[in-house]
Amino acid sequence: MAGKTAEAPDYSVPALEKAFDIIELLAEQKDGLNQGQISEAVGRSIHQIYRVLQALERRGYIFRDRPGGLYFLSPRLFELAHRHEPLRGLVQAALPSMRRLSDAIQQSCNLGVHNAGRVLILAQVESPAAFGFRVRVGAEFPLFGTATGRTLMAFQPQDRISQWLQAAGIADEKNSEVRDALARIRDAGHEEVADGLQPGVIDLAFPVIGPFGHSVAALTVPYVATSYSVVDLATVRRHAAQAAHGIALVLAPEPSA
Repeated sequence: MAGKTAEAPDYSVPALEKAFDIIELLAEQKDGLNQGQISEAVGRSIHQIYRVLQALERRGYIFRDRPGGLYFLSPRLFELAHRHEPLRGLVQAALPSMRRLSDAIQQSCNLGVHNAGRVLILAQVESPAAFGFRVRVGAEFPLFGTATGRTLMAFQPQDRISQWLQAAGIADEKNSEVRDALARIRDAGHEEVADGLQPGVIDLAFPVIGPFGHSVAALTVPYVATSYSVVDLATVRRHAAQAAHGIALVLAPEPSA
């Protein structure tokens, strides 16, 4: 009819919108929420969100600290993000610097990221020398138990460190010890320690700082100190620091003068 404007069709999916409301709400929470708090925060009745909470929990997107307890956002979305193109872009950005580093120091190097409370190895460049130490791409290691993991943690905001400690299952009574170690790494600018599993290997891990000023990855050299090593540790340290900075510049170029 003339003078009457047709309304735009409503393509909303109420159940899906409720799920997104809950996920976005829990993503902002440091301590978890119960069902009533979630209901109040998203402006929907408990009856409206009950089945949505069940579905999200069943699919692993949220979890409860105990039956009938508080809801938390799980690392599921983080895991899905690791399958996405940006991680492949990170590897592509890092490999040229990693290859130059390996050639210069005659040692292998690898790139690790945080993955649901553990370290995931995204890329590896083997030593061009006749010997070396390699780490398999796709391998996972304990977060705080590795130089790579500690370096990733050290260059994060404090609230994110707390989340990662929780995801890694590190007990509260160890928090002060962990934070002291991370502060030491931040002050030094990198981690350098004897490998906990392989005698004769010294792990040097440097943060790759992303556009927002936090580590997006860690570049690690498992330095093998033998009579065959042609480059000393101080030189390896300098080249590794330059390589990590080079990767960061690819990810977030500095503005030209």
